[in-house]
Amino acid sequence: MTAVRPSPFPASTVLGYPRIGPGRELKHALESYWSGRIAYDELDKVGARLREDTWRRLHALGLGALPSGTFSYYDQVLDTAVLFDAVPERYRAPAPEDAYFAMARGAAGIAPLRMTKWFDTNYHYIVPEIGPDTAFRLAGDAPLAEVRQARALGLDTRPVLLGPVTFLLLPEPALDAPAGFAPLDRLPDLLPAYERLLAALAAEGVAWVQLDEPALVADRSAEELAAVRTAYRQLGAAAARPALLVATYFGDPGGALPVLAETPVEAIGLDLVRGSLPAPDVDLSGKTIVAGVVSGRDVWRTDHDRALAALLAVRERAAQVVVGTSCSLLHVPYDVERETDLDPALRERLAFAEQKVAEVVELASLLTSAPDGARRGAGSRATSSSLSPEPVAAPREGRSPYAVRAAAQAEHLRLPVLPVTTIGSFPQTGELREARAALASGRLDESGYESLVRGEIARAIASQERLGLDVLVHGEPERNDMVQYFAEHLDGFAVTRHGWVQSYGSRCTRPPILHGDVHRPEPITVRWARYARSLTDRPVKGMLTGPVTIVAWSFVRDDLPLRDVVFQVADAVRDEVRDLEAAGVSIIQVDEPALRELLPLRRTAQDGYLAWAVDAYRRATSGASDRTQIHTHLCYSDADEILAAVDALDADVTSVESARSHARLLREPAVGGFERGLGPGVYDIHSPRVPDVAEVEESLRAALRVLPAHRLWVNPDCGLKTRKYGEVEAALANVVEAAHRLRGDHQCRPLTVE
Repeated sequence: MTAVRPSPFPASTVLGYPRIGPGRELKHALESYWSGRIAYDELDKVGARLREDTWRRLHALGLGALPSGTFSYYDQVLDTAVLFDAVPERYRAPAPEDAYFAMARGAAGIAPLRMTKWFDTNYHYIVPEIGPDTAFRLAGDAPLAEVRQARALGLDTRPVLLGPVTFLLLPEPALDAPAGFAPLDRLPDLLPAYERLLAALAAEGVAWVQLDEPALVADRSAEELAAVRTAYRQLGAAAARPALLVATYFGDPGGALPVLAETPVEAIGLDLVRGSLPAPDVDLSGKTIVAGVVSGRDVWRTDHDRALAALLAVRERAAQVVVGTSCSLLHVPYDVERETDLDPALRERLAFAEQKVAEVVELASLLTSAPDGARRGAGSRATSSSLSPEPVAAPREGRSPYAVRAAAQAEHLRLPVLPVTTIGSFPQTGELREARAALASGRLDESGYESLVRGEIARAIASQERLGLDVLVHGEPERNDMVQYFAEHLDGFAVTRHGWVQSYGSRCTRPPILHGDVHRPEPITVRWARYARSLTDRPVKGMLTGPVTIVAWSFVRDDLPLRDVVFQVADAVRDEVRDLEAAGVSIIQVDEPALRELLPLRRTAQDGYLAWAVDAYRRATSGASDRTQIHTHLCYSDADEILAAVDALDADVTSVESARSHARLLREPAVGGFERGLGPGVYDIHSPRVPDVAEVEESLRAALRVLPAHRLWVNPDCGLKTRKYGEVEAALANVVEAAHRLRGDHQCRPLTVE
């Protein structure tokens, strides 16, 4: 068998496409399957229809090369682990789908794999575990099955796979791996499985395969670049394989680009929105370049002149240039034409996935007709998220040193040692979701909706009092989303009806569109916080979303530096903090789960970003008095990597995800020197399993080995909105019991400072 002779790459493509369905069909099917309302074959039928609808639509839009393999029932990294049988023994089950969802969500007595952010996006992936004994093999035929499914429709597709280097850079070592082991050490054992898959695709007549290597746009060591060279020389030399497109995205591949250019791969994908044109000394003369000039990360229409200039500059140096997206369109909604409620002037500026495909096709046509040498020198667009090393001056009021604040808070709040609280949200019931939809459609008036919200707040407060929590939350029933809710109450934002984007699994969000200057016209949360306080004598936290997270989880205007936009939002949050405090709220949580997410992938830009991100948070909280306790929260974002910045936020209490990541944060030496309150999560709320008392107690004992009891808070990993009341109350009862048991080992006294 001989390798397929590479055919010219079609003139246009996208690196991926949304997969949840325009009406979130995948979400609804997944949740029906998990609850037992439908069987797996029904879920599979929904997946098949979504794939077919995508291929048909991309073909109808005139796209030259259609991708397959971009669909997933949960996550593409998890799919890759299953494809190559990198499944830890504790998850193996007779039915493959049981093992798959056990790794994603947990199972009876088994915690799920860790979950974290996909590079600097708000998409989450499941972190595989790979050890010295992981036996890689080609364990499935999903890529071939999708090729055949598309061919039954009369369409040829390009399978998309996670590349071997990125796949081995993302996992963490297996639980029993020896010290010093790195999953990338297993590259020689993994590559034969990729070769077998490529051979099978070649035998199927597949012309091109896309291997995604986004890890190459981050800082890579000489050893890691050597692994890139090894991988693609070996795969490129395979006797039978399709032509290979290695796609890099989310930035500039830097030193990885010349390494790839020296290998036998036929095509390289470059992100020319967040990255730059290739350096002049990189020889691309024998390569096809898929030039990502249409952004897959924002919702703004493409500047065609600038994009065409970049395409022409690449065409002068490459064997062929193909118009593409900067990354997968997974990160944007489906179709802006459905957003009939948006201001028409704003809608004209927007492009969702469908419009971006049309832009790719149009640019390919323009490129075909453009003469050589036309429009040279413009370069690629610099995005608004480009980070400047010097933060904008932001004068703010300072708070007293922590020791002073802690003493004032201890005297005022009188909390016990190991205080138990939650992160903020309580379950969003079906009745509440239906009422919100009825309000939006006009079937329910505002007073009826608010009556239901008050009832849900009362239920949440009563539940927490009955369970014995020390610091309560109102449960956030009035909020559809922790960012969208604030966007709906701030000038400068617009929200969509159908602009859903996948965050993980069945979890979807509607990122707001931040298109103008931000102002807070009136208080947002105060009346709900005041009502919750009227129902209990215990402290109730005011719950706010921080400025970095509001901006990170929105589609942001591209005419201002990102830090300037964040400071505008920080001022609005600061006004809300002051009004909550004036209403008698003594504990205010300002969450920043996206602090790590926005960290630039290149180290040279990280210090500048962290400086202004921390300054924005402190600006937002600067107006609080000493006795008002400021909390923050970070989840599923590798907070252990930015502990110095977390410390610099100067929050009085920080809660962080810990249970799902096997308490990796507590293994960081710097944690022992953390001087303020810290709440490492004691159970994973993204799994339906309920931890028993012994499990929670052991988590707390592990934390007490590195933290003094007077600084340790007890809380779940994250908010509880996706769970059911039965799960939540059972879990929290066990959390409270574990905390009470350990209080007997410590002096039961109010929190003070040593």
